[in-house]
Amino acid sequence: MKSVEQYRNQKVLVLGLAKSGMNAARLLHKLGAFVTVNDKKDFDDNPDAQALLSEGIKVITGGHPLSLLDEDFKVVVKNPGIPYSNPIVAGALAKHIPVITEVELASQILAGELIGVTGTNGKTTTTTMITMMLNQRTDAGKAYVAGNIGVPASAVAQKAQPNDTMVTELSSFMLCGIETLHPHIAVLTNIYSTHLDYHGSRENYIKAKMRITMNQTADDYFVVNWDSEEWRNLSQQSAAQVVPFSRQHNTEAGAYEKDGQLYFKDEYIMDAKDIKIPGDHNVENALAAIAVAKLSAVPTAGIVQVLKTFSGVRHRTQYVETYEGRQFYNDSKATNIVSTEMALKGFDQPVVLLAGGLDRGNTFETLAPALKDHVKAMIVFGETAQKMADAGKLAGIETIKFTENCETAVPLAWDLSEAGDIIMLSPANASWDQYPNFEIRGDRYIKAIETLTGKAEEN
Repeated sequence: MKSVEQYRNQKVLVLGLAKSGMNAARLLHKLGAFVTVNDKKDFDDNPDAQALLSEGIKVITGGHPLSLLDEDFKVVVKNPGIPYSNPIVAGALAKHIPVITEVELASQILAGELIGVTGTNGKTTTTTMITMMLNQRTDAGKAYVAGNIGVPASAVAQKAQPNDTMVTELSSFMLCGIETLHPHIAVLTNIYSTHLDYHGSRENYIKAKMRITMNQTADDYFVVNWDSEEWRNLSQQSAAQVVPFSRQHNTEAGAYEKDGQLYFKDEYIMDAKDIKIPGDHNVENALAAIAVAKLSAVPTAGIVQVLKTFSGVRHRTQYVETYEGRQFYNDSKATNIVSTEMALKGFDQPVVLLAGGLDRGNTFETLAPALKDHVKAMIVFGETAQKMADAGKLAGIETIKFTENCETAVPLAWDLSEAGDIIMLSPANASWDQYPNFEIRGDRYIKAIETLTGKAEEN
């Protein structure tokens, strides 16, 4: 951890708790700042706020009072999910008070190297692959995952040594709040249209994503998906050395697939079919990770070892188990159409699809071709159940069942399946109509599978 003096004896507001706010507050307190934490949850129902108060940190709960802006804060560290339309945030910016996110704070104290990964889909899988590959090196420090993957970057940055690497998943929300964050290697997996309710437009969303490279120089690397003209053009905004990866083009300047084989520049790495997790999207994730690993001097044997054994990240096309010839997959993280489309394209076997969730006003006609090619039956639930069913009918799927949620969908899917089928939760929607987050949705799905197969513990 670097020695940082810029916060000593300075008043700092931490807006919003959860993991990032908790860790930011504790770090700032350690750095000698006068920290005020403001969280909308009432104090009596707020164990995080109670814990911080017991540690000597000032807390204000139950709302976001505008009177906070009367205090002479030098900086605001906000939870990434709090929009910039929030009156406290907007008021701070109007007063020219910097508003940053916890990853910016983490980058300021990080003594080791920073690798940043962003994109619409594939961030978590790519981040995990990269970290596992870097840890195959025997002559370098340890690599840690951090950021949007669920591990607060400020906690990792405090323990990382100068020869360590922090591989950080960076959401668009996080990137809006950076100023000096400087990845030596930045990765852009892809960009599709999502989170437009937060950013206001696709243009703003793209601008947020491209902030990952804004502080890079010619001594750094920008690893970019080369399979879209838009993404290729975006790479021109970077001052870093652009390293492409592609499934569709023979990009000999980077990582690519050719005739079912994966290469980095002119070096053969492995056959694509030997990647353990299925799907073309995971080939893309692997190529991005290969590029970063080769730039980081990971031996090819270490790269191959990871890709042949890595079974996937929980809730992201995660293999659960095989029971009486049916393979169960948990893809609860598929909160948009593109994610579900990619997951479906990863299978040659017939799929019984469990889908539905929060209604954000989307329609699902664009999913119909993937449904037609891969799905034999659908179980739909949640606010978008009818819309998902409409897409299924458009695709010509004859068997579509309605149910309450993803747990009640499991026995129905079993009844509609036969040996050789895939049963997969890949909702194409956010979870918030029925579940606090996609992780809990996925956990409930897995629990329902355990109940079906008799593996659930008896209570």
